[in-house]
Amino acid sequence: MILKNIIAPALMLSVTGISPLSAQNNDRDELIFEEIIVTAAKREQNIYEVPIAITAFTADTIERAGIVDINDVGKFVPNLTITNFSAGQTSSANPFIRGIGLQDHLITTDPGVGIYVDGVYLGRQVGQNWNLADAERIEVLRGPQGTLYGRNSIGGAINIITRKPGEETSSRISLQAGSRGRINGQYFGSYRLSDTVGVSLSAGYNKRDGLGNFTNLNTSTEVGETEDLAGRLSLAWNPNEKFSLLLTADANDADNGLNPYTTLIDEIPNGAIAQSGLSNANLAADRFDNATGQADLVNVSNSASGFSATADYAFSDTLSLKLVASTRTSDYTAGLDDDSTATNFLAFGETGEADQSSYELQLNATYDRFDVVTGIYYFEEDGFNDQPNFTFNGGGGSETLSQEVTSFAVYGNVGFDATDRLRLSGGLRYTEDEKDAAVNLIFGLIDTVASEKFDEVSWDLSTTYALDNGMSVYGSVASGFQSGQFNPRPFCLFGSLDFTQPGNVSRPNCFDQNLENITAINYEAGIKGQLTDNFRMSLAVFNTEYEDLPYQVSNATAEGFNTVNIIVDQTSRGVEWESSWSPSSGFFINTSFGYIDIDVDNPNPFVVAPLTPKFTASISPEYTFPWASTGGSVTMRADYSYRDDLFGEPSSDPGRLTQIDSRSLLNFDISYQSPDENWAMGFYGRNVTDERYESGRLNTGDYVLVILANDASESGVRFTQRF
Repeated sequence: MILKNIIAPALMLSVTGISPLSAQNNDRDELIFEEIIVTAAKREQNIYEVPIAITAFTADTIERAGIVDINDVGKFVPNLTITNFSAGQTSSANPFIRGIGLQDHLITTDPGVGIYVDGVYLGRQVGQNWNLADAERIEVLRGPQGTLYGRNSIGGAINIITRKPGEETSSRISLQAGSRGRINGQYFGSYRLSDTVGVSLSAGYNKRDGLGNFTNLNTSTEVGETEDLAGRLSLAWNPNEKFSLLLTADANDADNGLNPYTTLIDEIPNGAIAQSGLSNANLAADRFDNATGQADLVNVSNSASGFSATADYAFSDTLSLKLVASTRTSDYTAGLDDDSTATNFLAFGETGEADQSSYELQLNATYDRFDVVTGIYYFEEDGFNDQPNFTFNGGGGSETLSQEVTSFAVYGNVGFDATDRLRLSGGLRYTEDEKDAAVNLIFGLIDTVASEKFDEVSWDLSTTYALDNGMSVYGSVASGFQSGQFNPRPFCLFGSLDFTQPGNVSRPNCFDQNLENITAINYEAGIKGQLTDNFRMSLAVFNTEYEDLPYQVSNATAEGFNTVNIIVDQTSRGVEWESSWSPSSGFFINTSFGYIDIDVDNPNPFVVAPLTPKFTASISPEYTFPWASTGGSVTMRADYSYRDDLFGEPSSDPGRLTQIDSRSLLNFDISYQSPDENWAMGFYGRNVTDERYESGRLNTGDYVLVILANDASESGVRFTQRF
């Protein structure tokens, strides 16, 4: 009988979409939308009071929208694109916000979008714990966040906030099974051990089959298969009203198949692969298969673990102190057979590791109409990327790249409520960075080092004015900062060796020198809020000017693979829209739209911003209605997202074959919730049209590497039980 009551409404499927800001309520006499509280400004505020463009996903929205990991977030936020482009790693997350992001995963490259988990900055974006089993909220902040978030947030920031332990005693188990061998299991439990101690535990297991086979190898591993185990343990101690301590440990471990990709050979007939006698005929017939003959490259792995401590002490109702300390390590094994054939002509096996520590001491104060956030921040990272024995054009070589970074910052932000409607705020941040890098090439034949220091002052000014109709308008001017970056793959040529001077044989100049700070100034205005009881929206317009921005461009030289930085000035301007509308009881329509236009100032007329679609959009209707025969409720929804054409590399030269076609994705979800809301069962479909699309392209001048999205049609069922 229960099965009948669930399947019957499934036949009434309707289209729905994601609103990170909506909550359904069938009683029109009650609030239609729930209030969303965010901590984007490092203090709690209603999302419509924050003078920046921000999207927030609640835990309920994450579940209903089928968001499995952070890559799925990139389907629904205007002017946000998240790709995976890192050495065949299925675990990588490369977010681009408003045309700014990270094109490479190597230790000498810093992301342009900062990712934070409970206030802890993640220096590397490969191999991290993206399990969202205990996520309370995800916040996406668009535009430079240089004052409160500091370095490496010139494009924006993504905050993942987990549930606090012991706030209520509850537990939840979620199970999911579907096509492509999908098996997911998640557990979250929060318990009070005493009046002062709470604990929470989350664990997740995610498994999915791949998209293709390794046609020339006898292996059970599939192209793009994933298997990940993750967990998080948190302990909260609140001995009195003034002091609290939160301790968190987390870890993840994954063994996956090489991310799907293929190589274009015939398209560059003068390239080294084509000249060797190989052609597209040597590739797998299906580009989601792989014809490599290198058995050591079919498996990729990643793991990470971390520990953090957050201590809060309230001196009074108006003055408090917070300390956030963390240590974290991550590592991976990956690599690519760039020729994608059975011939061992180009093969780059790779390992990487990064260890980081960070400390932030934050003071918060309020006085009359003033509020103040100040802090001191310290960050250090030590890591390497190693290709111990690669094959290049049939020959052998090695490359080990390492870097140590220390960063210190002091910041402050002051807000002033001039009237009940008008709020003014401003902030400053001073940052010092020091980077020490080294590269070892050709089994130690070339060994070179570089060291640079950077400092910068970032600032912001903003104002917000509350209108009579529940809306508010805001304007802001904000700067951002990123320290200069060494060239990612500084492959020195043999010709740079001077054998006539013994001391010079091992010291050619491989790195870019005299690096400049990367800076940004963003001008933004917007209007947002709840216009009527059943409609709310946000609209932002922006113009951002970047100076000395590095674009990574890779080339296959005579002796090795070399990635250099093209330094450009860039102007980005655009519009962003989000809305939620409830035209009738239980029915919601949620939309997002983004437009961006980018001008690049560079002598090369073909240089363009990479991985940035001009148009992004999503639409998501959702309908919830009571199921009279059981007393429960049924929710039917579908999510459509669109990303326009883009370029996988900073060049639009038709000869470099870097354009990526647009893509449209459609998901749906039908779920039944029990009358007591203790359990729910649903049927879902993701990418139901089975659109196969590309997430990146890299042209070396000898061949074109095409990175394919590890995303295909999938459908299945899920069950959630709450205790």
